Amino acid sequence: MGTEAAQLDYMDLYREAFAKYRAHALWFMRRLEEPTPADALAVARALRVEGDLPARRLAEQIELACHAAH
Repeated sequence: MGTEAAQLDYMDLYREAFAKYRAHALWFMRRLEEPTPADALAVARALRVEGDLPARRLAEQIELACHAAH
């Protein structure tokens, strides 16, 4: 899973998170057109707290991609 996350851009994962979990886990967040890694990490935290198991897996991918972007 780590290599998959490294291959995907954190922005793509951020957009995927909103596409899949906006109503369930990200209802209180605003989607940004140009998110920073910090914005993506905030979404990852929300997915871990508010989301189900697949949302937590996506949160992990977002975190890995953000750390790879540095």
